[in-house]
Amino acid sequence: MAVFQWTRQGSLLPLGLTAAALALWTAPSLAQENGGNSDLFGSIADFFNPNPMSKGPAIIDAVPYTVDIQIAGDSRSVRSAVAGASNLEILKNRPPSGSAGLVRRAISDFDRITAALYMEGYYAGHIEITVAGASPNSPQIFDIVERARKAGPVPVVVAVDPGPPFVFGNVRILDAATRRPMEEAPSLRALGLEPGEPARADQVSRAEAALVSFWRDKGHPFARITAKDVVADHAADRLNVTLVVEPGPYATFGPFIVSGADFLPPAFIEERIFIPPGTPYSPQTLSRLRKRLLTYEAIASVRIREGDRLNAEGQLPIHIEVTPRKPRYVGFSAKYSSTDGSSVSAFWGHRNLFGGGETLRLDASASWFGQAPDAVPTADPFGYKLAASFVKPGIFTPRDDLIANAALLRDVTNAYVSEGVTGLVGVRHRFDDTLTAQVSLDLENSQVEDANGIGTYFVAGVLGNVTYDTTDNELDPSRGVRINASVEPFAQLGDSGAGPLMMQGSISAYHAFDDDKRIILAGRVGAGSIVGVDDIYSVPPQRRFYVGGGGTLRGYDYQSASPRNEYGQIIGGLSFFDASAELRIKITDTIGIVPFLDMGSAFASETPDFNMMKYSAGIGLRYYTAIGPLRLDFAVPLNPGPDDGDYGIYVSLGQAF
Repeated sequence: MAVFQWTRQGSLLPLGLTAAALALWTAPSLAQENGGNSDLFGSIADFFNPNPMSKGPAIIDAVPYTVDIQIAGDSRSVRSAVAGASNLEILKNRPPSGSAGLVRRAISDFDRITAALYMEGYYAGHIEITVAGASPNSPQIFDIVERARKAGPVPVVVAVDPGPPFVFGNVRILDAATRRPMEEAPSLRALGLEPGEPARADQVSRAEAALVSFWRDKGHPFARITAKDVVADHAADRLNVTLVVEPGPYATFGPFIVSGADFLPPAFIEERIFIPPGTPYSPQTLSRLRKRLLTYEAIASVRIREGDRLNAEGQLPIHIEVTPRKPRYVGFSAKYSSTDGSSVSAFWGHRNLFGGGETLRLDASASWFGQAPDAVPTADPFGYKLAASFVKPGIFTPRDDLIANAALLRDVTNAYVSEGVTGLVGVRHRFDDTLTAQVSLDLENSQVEDANGIGTYFVAGVLGNVTYDTTDNELDPSRGVRINASVEPFAQLGDSGAGPLMMQGSISAYHAFDDDKRIILAGRVGAGSIVGVDDIYSVPPQRRFYVGGGGTLRGYDYQSASPRNEYGQIIGGLSFFDASAELRIKITDTIGIVPFLDMGSAFASETPDFNMMKYSAGIGLRYYTAIGPLRLDFAVPLNPGPDDGDYGIYVSLGQAF
């Protein structure tokens, strides 16, 4: 029987393995089969098509077929790799046009499956493909296919014997200048090229990128791989790898040339670069610069281009191209919780309000608590908030921003109903790209009804806040730490004495276990205390601490894990502690699941009493969008009390923390 086969025997076989495997590891191109773009880039474009099987034009003279993939040894990983690479398998529900289309599809599978085997670390495989029992290269193949199709779908068999798995053997990292082993380089273990480990083709490419990054991080912007030699030793089932590295010259940052920033004041960008000429070159420094500039809402995009040569002082020129956002925007959002209530919001904003990067945003929201508050059973569960926020960059220096907020609101909670106005005005200072501090004047005039009746409170405080943030994404972080701490002495006007001192803080940490960020461990701990008061009733109800609900302790009713009076009504606490742990697992690029544990409680004492903690557990579903994950969480209490519910459901945009 004639077969289409591939096999390699002998001792040493040089392979242009890495580039070839990655180039061939692409999904099928229907355009190629139908007379469209048949080049490599067309195939790569099809690989990123989210729905390559989408219905297209009707196929003329379609040839249905069946495909049987047979793997010697029945390795699950090899079977999955072969099936994922095979055009015949992927497109089996999309018959090709004519016998020539089927033959072309079968022939294309040879190189594709070869690349798939390389990616799995198999370099001595044997592939046989038959169409209606004949090789696709048979001179009579078209006649054979035409006869076979009259009896029904044409049978196609793909038989693969992957051969023995290869491991890395002799691996050398050489200096391009001396052709001797480099004295300074990452370990072979760190590069994923450790002798004896599975010799996957993609690991060689990753090692190349890691070597270039290693030297760029050390101040060598032009580091590159000048040569590589990848040889399969079939006698020993080993892959020997030699990579030749040219670090290039050491560099410092030179001048920064800015373009496209005419929508901002002159030198606005230059004043916020904070990288003087002569600073050692670092890709991370440029990445932080880009992230910092994008915090200004007037800027839509920042493109940073490195110069292609050093200047006479050994400095690298950097070109920064910025583009503006549309000045005005509108939007809306919605949130649902079976324990916290629901809300809808709309907002309007203006970026670059006066031409100096200022931002103004107006928000309007309506909320429905879902039931009468426990502490105020006669209250209307309807709430609202009208708010305005304004930011003026560079109020004193380029590192200082003016922050101002004002709101008119009716806040309905289980513990109280508050109606009033609030205002905050302060200055935020950026010490660097991770550390900021803000000092603000905090004012509030509210009428609050709680279990003790109705009170009017005019509160003034000085709020100090410090934020340290090394995370990589605001809505969906995968790495880094986020710390927030605040201290606020405040007083009720008309009262004697210094007034209470409120202190609170939180720490969140995130760790991705893989480069694709498909498994992330996230944790958060928060605590707070109010000191300097005679008792809990010396603090306005809206300024006390509460725990329970979607923002703190999922599965429990809103504020329910908080101190109560003798009638079982929630009154809030002088301290609190809460913590959460989540394992965020991506099932696909857009769908993820999140098992989680929460704990927490508020306490009547000035310090937390850990003997009174509440616990909950649950599972979440995430749908990942371009603007952040859509969150659906279901949680149940683990040690509920008589006043606690059975479960909680929460829907919102963004991760829980």
